[in-house]
Amino acid sequence: MTEVIRLEHIFTRFGDLIVHEDISLSLNQGEILGLVGASGSGKTVLMREMIALHPPTQGQVYLFGEPILELPEARRQELRNRCGMLFQNGALFSALNVYDNIAFPLRELGCLDEETIRALVYQKLTMVGLTAEHAFLSPAELSGGMVRRTALARALILEPELLFLDEPTSGLDPVLSEEFVNLLGDLHRQLGFTVVMITHDLHVLRDICTKIALLADHRLIAFGDLATVLACDHPFARRFLHGRRAQRIFGKAADG
Repeated sequence: MTEVIRLEHIFTRFGDLIVHEDISLSLNQGEILGLVGASGSGKTVLMREMIALHPPTQGQVYLFGEPILELPEARRQELRNRCGMLFQNGALFSALNVYDNIAFPLRELGCLDEETIRALVYQKLTMVGLTAEHAFLSPAELSGGMVRRTALARALILEPELLFLDEPTSGLDPVLSEEFVNLLGDLHRQLGFTVVMITHDLHVLRDICTKIALLADHRLIAFGDLATVLACDHPFARRFLHGRRAQRIFGKAADG
């Protein structure tokens, strides 16, 4: 399978603060990675390092097979343009309506006329379950679920090969969360993109992630499928994956 991301011996420090120590992992085309860790474990920093928005203190990052840290900025941006990003809580531009939020990345590239942009925006609206009637609503007029769908449409507008999601179900009620996960799963099957997703949603880890990475004590304490990470005996893994709620969700596998 084609490798999309590879991290080799990543160390990250901010002054005296140690964030990551010797983190290595790889992700192949079409896989969905759930990135899990306690607050302050460096999940978002690691995600930013994957596309060279923040350089690690030490180590190498390969994106689409290229050593992104060694590339000129113009080539880095070309690789980033093959990625989409859904920020935590959607992060829509409050001054722009739904249509203009989704069109924003295309207009930033400046290589398409407005007629083509219009066709692509409405295509992505339909893809995420929204309609033309939603296009000219402001973010303040949207429900939480509609905000995430709009943000997902914006993330998909460049037809990315790699999609980054930061806590995509955070703050959603269980019904909206399940709807969003089902939508993401359907789109993944249709489009075949690779996903890196920061999440603490146990249902997401069970239902959609093909790989899970557990961060704790500055290190990658477990990496693999659900069965592999459930076997991890680190205290964070025991607290997060083997509590009563986790046992209800994961079933007998969480009992060890």
